[in-house]
Amino acid sequence: MGRALHITVSQRQRAILSKWVRAKAETPYRLVERSRIILMSAGGVTNIDQAHRLDVDRQRVRRWRGRWAQAEERLAAAERDGASEQDLGALIGSVLTDEQRSGVTPTFSAEQLTQIIAVACEPPEAKPLSRTLATAFGWSSRRGMRPGSIRSRSGSAFSFAAP
Repeated sequence: MGRALHITVSQRQRAILSKWVRAKAETPYRLVERSRIILMSAGGVTNIDQAHRLDVDRQRVRRWRGRWAQAEERLAAAERDGASEQDLGALIGSVLTDEQRSGVTPTFSAEQLTQIIAVACEPPEAKPLSRTLATAFGWSSRRGMRPGSIRSRSGSAFSFAAP
């Protein structure tokens, strides 16, 4: 079993992290949890003990300890350069933010979604909505879009309210 990375937290960094932990109601849960991980890691608490105390897996503790260790020099440089509390907080927040994930390519472009929403807000006609959309946008099976390929869950990212 390897040794956990040793991390350091300056007084200013500790103050920002502690403020986020104390303001649980106003701070996103993930940021509070990650702040606790960093504070405990700086205090010498092992990954296993942290995982038990926070009811998370060791991998999560190891990941955030590692990301902090990678960013320590950047954080120290910002402090040396006289970063304001707000700037330092933003930098710490960026260190404790999830990395961008790849994910699936969107089925519809932003322009197509705008058109779909516009048509969905109009009064319905006698034919099914999928045919109405396909006709309105000139989609055909030759272009890879069939009327039956449009499902109600495609718009589940939006909240539609009745007028």
